[in-house]
Amino acid sequence: MATLKLENIFKSFGETEVLKDINLSIDDKEFVVFVGPSGCGKTTLLRIICGLEEATSGKVFIDEEDVSNAQPVDRGISMVFQSYALYPHLSVFENIAFPLRVAKINEAELKDRVDRAAEILQLTDRLEFKPGQLSGGQRQRVAIGRSIVRNPRVFLFDEPLSNLDAALRGDMRVELAKLHQNLKTTMIYVTHDQIEAMTMADKIVVLNDGVVQQFGAPMELYHHPTTKFVAGFIGHPKMNFLKTTNTVVDGNELKVNLGAENISLPVEIGQTKSGDMVELGVRPEDLMFSSDNQGLSMNVEVVEHIGATAIIYGSAAGNDDFCAVLP
Repeated sequence: MATLKLENIFKSFGETEVLKDINLSIDDKEFVVFVGPSGCGKTTLLRIICGLEEATSGKVFIDEEDVSNAQPVDRGISMVFQSYALYPHLSVFENIAFPLRVAKINEAELKDRVDRAAEILQLTDRLEFKPGQLSGGQRQRVAIGRSIVRNPRVFLFDEPLSNLDAALRGDMRVELAKLHQNLKTTMIYVTHDQIEAMTMADKIVVLNDGVVQQFGAPMELYHHPTTKFVAGFIGHPKMNFLKTTNTVVDGNELKVNLGAENISLPVEIGQTKSGDMVELGVRPEDLMFSSDNQGLSMNVEVVEHIGATAIIYGSAAGNDDFCAVLP
């Protein structure tokens, strides 16, 4: 059980700055997901937390103890990598027990820890199997079991589901959520998939170009993004952006011109003044058919039928990448 604090973390590789003044406080037992596009710095940040990478400057605290210069083995952290890294000639039991044998844990305690991890991960009936006899999801659970037996203060996951097919990824998301509820331990999870982040996290850290764009609960990021990047990155399909002209502020309404359409919007005005250029963000699922011809005209190009809903792609108000989700 642990709190984690990152203070003024910078990281450069030569002349390239990949992390820029990262400041985060993660509470005990939280499941926090680092999400962002490839190359945004999320895996580098994870490696700095566990001690596999040294920050150019800044500090890492675990339970208010400065561990910035501590060796990985002394931080009380266990990391699950994208690759399972299982020993093919060893049984599931011996793969899970491996870090305990390295630590010279006595046989009775070793067996108790392995059996407990196997029970949590529903691997009890697979302990004598070899990795080659397991499914992809089971192999990932063995890798997680190897972390559980170490009784770490913090679990780190570096895109652990990326090698699984779509169906298995969905199943393992549920398994990891159950694992967190069972262990009640601080967990930090890295992914480029915002759907994984939204469905699993207590809180999400959105990274882009080495900068924290926003840190908050999933629905806070969805409903109240603080930057255009977060607005466009969180949510699927992605948010539509529309540039407006001839803006008129009238009381609590914003009257805008979108292409050939004049539309009144009940939005928070803030500092907006009449005549300002305003860019609107509209989520595809917040659109609906207009029955009075007062809506936005859309040129439909592709319709995808997905069960009870349809995703409609086309162009509207100067946006050639417009999308609507309708029943």
